[in-house]
Amino acid sequence: MGCKFAQYAWPVAILTLLPLYCPAQNKPVIAPTVPAADWRLINSQSLPLSAVGKFGGDTVVEQEYGVKSLDLRTYKLEKEEAQALVEPASDATAAYGLMTYYQTSSMTPEKDVQLAVGDSQQSLMARGGNFIRFLRSKGHPLSEADYHALLIFVGGSKPSEGVLRSLPSPMPPQGLLPGSEKYLLGLEAAKRVLPNFRTDLIGFDQAAEVQLGQYKTGKGTATVISISYPTPQMARIRFGSLKDLLSLNQDRGEDSVYGDRHGSYVFLVLQAGNQTTATGLLDQFQVTQGLSWDQKYVSERSFTLQLVHMMLSIFLLTAFLIAVCVLVGVLFFLSKRFAAKFFPDSQWGRTDEDQLIRLNIKY
Repeated sequence: MGCKFAQYAWPVAILTLLPLYCPAQNKPVIAPTVPAADWRLINSQSLPLSAVGKFGGDTVVEQEYGVKSLDLRTYKLEKEEAQALVEPASDATAAYGLMTYYQTSSMTPEKDVQLAVGDSQQSLMARGGNFIRFLRSKGHPLSEADYHALLIFVGGSKPSEGVLRSLPSPMPPQGLLPGSEKYLLGLEAAKRVLPNFRTDLIGFDQAAEVQLGQYKTGKGTATVISISYPTPQMARIRFGSLKDLLSLNQDRGEDSVYGDRHGSYVFLVLQAGNQTTATGLLDQFQVTQGLSWDQKYVSERSFTLQLVHMMLSIFLLTAFLIAVCVLVGVLFFLSKRFAAKFFPDSQWGRTDEDQLIRLNIKY
């Protein structure tokens, strides 16, 4: 019996010890974690808008996007410190516009962080109505893991779905040069991005919004401009002015400007070289208009939270109506007393018992 047990015992022992022996031959693999929670805010300093020049900003352009003040924040991770400049813009689209305005061709999207780009000197991020600059320290540079953790700690990995839906649609990606897409809301920003173009003809005073990008062509690069107007009528009038003053769709060599209008959008192509190249770029834009009678409203609140808000609104409305009724009743009573004291002969000041009702009945 003992020999038979020994015969089966050694295979069992080998199978038991083999899994323990094999991992010992390999180095353990530890998945790095991002210590985003270890960063903490240690200081926040309010600065005037005029100080934005120290951080590479343009005061006039910042004003067009609604920035009025700055907030310089200092964060700390163990012995390391980093700074971020928060600029509250007028809304989410303005913050996005500032990010595109300052983005350069050397900047690349930050890994796993939406609406954030950066290079070796700084990173730019748009979060809600805030435009954020992350300043890289040259004396004591952070590791990539710590710097990535700072981005997530300050702005999260992505904006809310509501913010993303409010942003303008991106330019067509085919042939678009990285870092060349801009979203402009004012004349001064347009002058800096398009120095050789009649930007005064765009019509920013009529709430025009401009998107543009540099596109690679067979002979070089061309600038494609998309101008959005509040109504198709305004777009038609502006397109007529552009057509007359810029001689649109006429071959004039390097000065040729080609364009088209669809609804409330005007599309222009600069430096295309010829009509064929310009037409190929313009054909990438498709404007569709539709009407929906039962479009589903998408809310960021859960159904339970929406129901609680609705019940609270009903209670507040009921309380308001009761308060109005009580107030009207008190005013009615006080007016009767006031009239009885100061105007005793008036009909309004008399009580119901003092009044005589006459019925003019004739037989």
